[in-house]
Amino acid sequence: MRTTANLTRAAADLSRRGFLAAGVATFAAAGAASAAQATFFQRHKLPLGIQLYSLGPDLAKELDTQLATVSKIGFKTVELAGYLGRTPAELRAAFDRAGLACTSAHVQPKGAGASFSGDLAKLADDLHVIGVKTAIMPIHYIPDRFTGADLRQAGTQMTAEDWKWNADFLNEKAAVLKKAGIATGYHNHNFELAPLGDTTGMDILLKGTDPSLVTFEMDAGWVTAAGHDPFAMLKAHPGRFTHMHVKDVKPTTKANFELRQDPTEVGSGMINWPKLLPAAYDAGVRGFFYEQEPPFKGARLESAKISFGYLAKVVA
Repeated sequence: MRTTANLTRAAADLSRRGFLAAGVATFAAAGAASAAQATFFQRHKLPLGIQLYSLGPDLAKELDTQLATVSKIGFKTVELAGYLGRTPAELRAAFDRAGLACTSAHVQPKGAGASFSGDLAKLADDLHVIGVKTAIMPIHYIPDRFTGADLRQAGTQMTAEDWKWNADFLNEKAAVLKKAGIATGYHNHNFELAPLGDTTGMDILLKGTDPSLVTFEMDAGWVTAAGHDPFAMLKAHPGRFTHMHVKDVKPTTKANFELRQDPTEVGSGMINWPKLLPAAYDAGVRGFFYEQEPPFKGARLESAKISFGYLAKVVA
C-alpha cells in the first residue's frame, strides 16, 4: 500500500517532469521562432559580397580607403573586375588589410593582361595568390568581324553560331583552369536573352557548356531588364547558377536587349528579393555580390551602404 508520503513524492516528481518538459518545449518553440526571424544571410551563414565595378574608376586611386569603407559597411567578400593597376600580391595585401576575402574575379575573354585567351597557367597562379576560387567571363568573346563596333551593337548581332563558339571556348578554357584548381563561370547581360528563332544565346550557353566545368553568375538586374523572369530561369536550370549579382532596376526599365536599364539601390526597385534570394539559394547559388550600374544618384559608396542595409535585414 502506498503511503501518503509516497503519493506526495510521486506527485512532486510528476510536477517536476512536467515543468521540465514544458521548459524544453518553450525553449524549442523560442528557437524555432528565432530561426524563422533570422535574416537570409544569417540563416545560411553566407557572406554578402560586392562587385568592385560598382565603385567606379576612383577605386584604383583610393584602394585602401575605399576597401576599408566597404569592410566597415559590412561586406565580407569582394569580386574583382580587373587588377586595378596592382599586382596579385599587392591586391591580396590590400584585401587582407581591409579584412576582406576576394573569392571571385571577372576575367576578360581576350586582350592584354589577364584573360581567358592568355596564359592560363599564369592566370591560375595569379588568382591563387589573390585568393580567388572562381574566374568568371563577364561578357562573351566578341568575334573579330565586330572590331570597331560598340558593345551594344556586337551583343545584339551575335548569331547562334557565335554563341555556340562561345560555349565551346568556355568548355576548353574551363577544362584547363579546373586542373589548376580554379572554377570557371559566365556572367550574363541582357543581349544573351535576345531571341534567335526559338532559342537565345543564354540557352545555347547553358546547353552547350559542360556542367562539370562551367558555372554561371546570374545578373538578376540584366535578366529583369531583358523582360525575362529570374525565378523561371533558376527553376529551369537547377545547379547551373552558383553566383548572383544582386542588382535592382526601377519599374521604369523597359524590356530591351541593348544594355539599357534604370538602375537603383537594391530594395528600391522592382525585384522581389525576399523571394528571389531563397529561390537562388535553393537552385544552388552560394556567391551573392551586390552590384549597381551607373548613373548613381549620389556617392557610389553611399548606394552600396543603402543596398547592404536593405539586404542585411531581408528575412527569407
